[in-house]
Amino acid sequence: MQIILVSRHQKAPKTYDLSQRAVRFRLAGLVAGAGVVLAGLGAAVALAVASPNGRTVSEIDALHHTIATQNHQLAEVRADAQRDVNALAVKLGELQAQSVRLNALGERLTQAGKLDDGEFNFDQPPAVGGPDTGAEGAYALPSSLDHSINQLAGQFASQQSQLQALEDMLLDRKVASSLRPTGMPVGGYISSYFGARVDPINGHREFHSGLDIAAPDGSAVHAVAEGIVTYAGRRRGYGNVVEVDHGNGYMTRFAHNSKLLVHPGERVRIGQVLARSGSTGRSTGPHVHFEVWYKGRPVNPLAYVRSHR
Repeated sequence: MQIILVSRHQKAPKTYDLSQRAVRFRLAGLVAGAGVVLAGLGAAVALAVASPNGRTVSEIDALHHTIATQNHQLAEVRADAQRDVNALAVKLGELQAQSVRLNALGERLTQAGKLDDGEFNFDQPPAVGGPDTGAEGAYALPSSLDHSINQLAGQFASQQSQLQALEDMLLDRKVASSLRPTGMPVGGYISSYFGARVDPINGHREFHSGLDIAAPDGSAVHAVAEGIVTYAGRRRGYGNVVEVDHGNGYMTRFAHNSKLLVHPGERVRIGQVLARSGSTGRSTGPHVHFEVWYKGRPVNPLAYVRSHR
């Protein structure tokens, strides 16, 4: 058997006789070499195909590890957030307790101030209103906790406004009370009352414009309200006189004193000693003639000396 090979580069064809042993060995070597080359090529192709799968598996393993790490971190964040929420809940409970105490305090102040029933109700928020601006908060809390905090904030705002109004009202009452004549100006007893009486000196019927309070000579004569001394000196019939303007239409007069201890323009406080009692002027003995004037006319001082501040 012969094999004839024809080549473009060679002019004459080559002829191989397979009956010869050397030719057969040579041809077998060529076939074996070709097989080795094909096997190597197949291995290279298989390696190229299998290698991306290996890298993908490695990447998947890395992603699993990353996810596990993130889950652990998320669990820590949740635990921290829960601790914060628990702390907020505890603080909320403390604030609610303070709110209850504020309500109780407001009720006591309302009763102490003798305000009308229903004028201040600390259990109900005051009437308020306004347009909705549409603004939203930048944070989010659990709905129940967020609702409780908003409710408590509303309670504090309500209590603050009501307590402020109550404070202003009580302050106004305190100021008005401090300017209103109250109590006896001197220790003693009333020896002559306001109104018509028989004059103790001439026996004629006359109008007595104040109260006569019998007191030992030299007794301290006190201011019965805050005010400004407008007169300190002698007046006909009154002897040594002190007059104090208290504002709000009130003026008080203290007469027949033995000694004056204040001067015009001086500001006096409640209970301050203005003079010493005596019997100067038209008098039958040591006493204090006490007058209360309201809006330019004398009024009966009896209701004022019997009242208490």
